[in-house]
Amino acid sequence: MSDSNGKNYPLLVILGPTASGKTRLAALVAHRLGSEIISADSRQVYRRMNMGTGKDYDDYLVGSTRIPVHLIDIREPGEKYTLFDYQRDFLAAWTGIASGGSIPVVCGGTGLYIESVIRNYRLLNVPVNQELRKQWENKSDQELAGMLAAITPLHNKTDIETRKRLIRALEIAVYQQKHPDIPGLLPSFDSLVTGILYERTNERRRITERLERRLREGMIAEVEQLLRDGISPDDLLYYGLEYKWITLYLLERISYDEMFQKLMVAIHQFAKRQRTYFRRMERNGIKIHWLRGEDGTEKNLQKILELVQKKWGIQ
Repeated sequence: MSDSNGKNYPLLVILGPTASGKTRLAALVAHRLGSEIISADSRQVYRRMNMGTGKDYDDYLVGSTRIPVHLIDIREPGEKYTLFDYQRDFLAAWTGIASGGSIPVVCGGTGLYIESVIRNYRLLNVPVNQELRKQWENKSDQELAGMLAAITPLHNKTDIETRKRLIRALEIAVYQQKHPDIPGLLPSFDSLVTGILYERTNERRRITERLERRLREGMIAEVEQLLRDGISPDDLLYYGLEYKWITLYLLERISYDEMFQKLMVAIHQFAKRQRTYFRRMERNGIKIHWLRGEDGTEKNLQKILELVQKKWGIQ
């Protein structure tokens, strides 16, 4: 939807894979624009999951000003947080920022969250349908996946990784098929999408150095505390990456060295999946203005401000 004059609202996006420095860059941009940040990170929504999700709170401090950031620390670990939840929370954050006359700055590496906003995915708060679930009880996972594929293309392959997820995805698809005229939740945006990338060898070095630093600074203790707080090991394994491998180490299923090596590989693979998703966004028509991480934060800040000025005439 747009307003009565058909207006599309300006939205600035800064994306990039893990360890690309996007958070600090977004904070500097928001400071110059007198704006605020909306996070697009599927794990940073959880409280007390700080080091493992890369919540570098100091990055939001510019001089003596702390740049406001929305949609981090809004859920307890273990709580379910859906793409519909994100859209709903995004709308509330965006409305507050835009009503003050600022251009919101979206920053994150979860491509699905970003794309759902830019393209205004039509998502619904779909109720559980016990009648359908009973009908599907005797169907194989392969049959259910075929039914799902016949209705809608998959946005996320995790929808079919477990039977529980598969049934829920199919339930949602059937509901949407029967309710085709429900509009999207968000307004239409005039988006300026920028991204930051390092050369592959530099990216690998940054990931390795950051992992080593966070392990020194207490990331294992963070996971220990989550377990003491009653968060189940299964929930932490589900969050993957740091939480998965450190939990396995704390459960004494793997050694420290094995944890470190497997976690290192997993983070590099994660960064590769992020880049792949961003390339898919480009193939689907979303223009991304790429910046070289090697150029430095100050130079990339100026490049983004030039793009903003060119697109919206804002100095």
